[in-house]
Amino acid sequence: MSMTTLKAIKGAQRKIVEKDRYVFNIISYILIALMGLACMLPFLLVFITSLTTESALMHHGYSFFIAEFSTQAYDLAFRNPDKILWAYRNTTCATLIGTTLSVLLSTMTGYVLQRPDFRPRNKFSLFFFFTTLFNGGLVPWYILCTRYLGFKNNFIALVLPLMFSVWNMIIAKNYMKGIPYEITESAKIDGANDLLIFFRLILPLSLPLIATLGLFAALAYWNDWYNSMLFISKDEYKSLQYFLQEMLNSMQALKNLVNSGMDVSQISRNLPQETLKMAMTMITTGPIILLYPFVQRFFIKGLVIGAVKG
Repeated sequence: MSMTTLKAIKGAQRKIVEKDRYVFNIISYILIALMGLACMLPFLLVFITSLTTESALMHHGYSFFIAEFSTQAYDLAFRNPDKILWAYRNTTCATLIGTTLSVLLSTMTGYVLQRPDFRPRNKFSLFFFFTTLFNGGLVPWYILCTRYLGFKNNFIALVLPLMFSVWNMIIAKNYMKGIPYEITESAKIDGANDLLIFFRLILPLSLPLIATLGLFAALAYWNDWYNSMLFISKDEYKSLQYFLQEMLNSMQALKNLVNSGMDVSQISRNLPQETLKMAMTMITTGPIILLYPFVQRFFIKGLVIGAVKG
């Protein structure tokens, strides 16, 4: 077989491979686009519903088309802008401070527990794992936090309870097992201490892990309402989620009074309860949705590596 024939065969095979790859890419992009659209449709439905009047929603049901445009739900949610701004400030500060401390504690603990020269690491790991199965109960924990730790109407009640997560620590531990221990040994030979090794060598190699744990912690702090319900009674310390939940509960109570036949104003009869729920969803999830695209690739990489390395 001549060289010309061989080149022609290889060229034809290359064209077939390129054509198959092109078709595969097109099909993949179409499937990914459809999956992305399926994920976006519920959020789009929530947004459209939040801009619909309550009467139109009750009459036509949920729809991707606005039957009667109205911003009444947002007007009601921002009727007291000072309070909701205070709630936003509290949640934002708690999220920033708590996420930083949570990532720092999780990575430092995971780094220590994965080091082979730390002999009692298995005992400490068992202790941390034990806390995920058993606890002292709600009442003793509440008494400890309020009577001895001073959580009542204090900003630390929004930060400290969520500051350490055993699950995040396990992810950090498994991820850091993939970092060669020879890096730590060589740094020790050069005279570096443990803190210098951790902050100058280990953390720069753990950026995907930091992004993953940061997103986990930020979501936990941003969506937290339980600790605010337990420890906070003053408006200036309430979290955003709990403040909006209180507003919704107040509206539900007023609706119940209307249904019971009590004489209330016409405005109270037309309160946008269902559309207000959708508006609250947009208000509370907006910042997290805007943040996620910036940490998505680190989040996926860190989560996969942290799970496989174990």
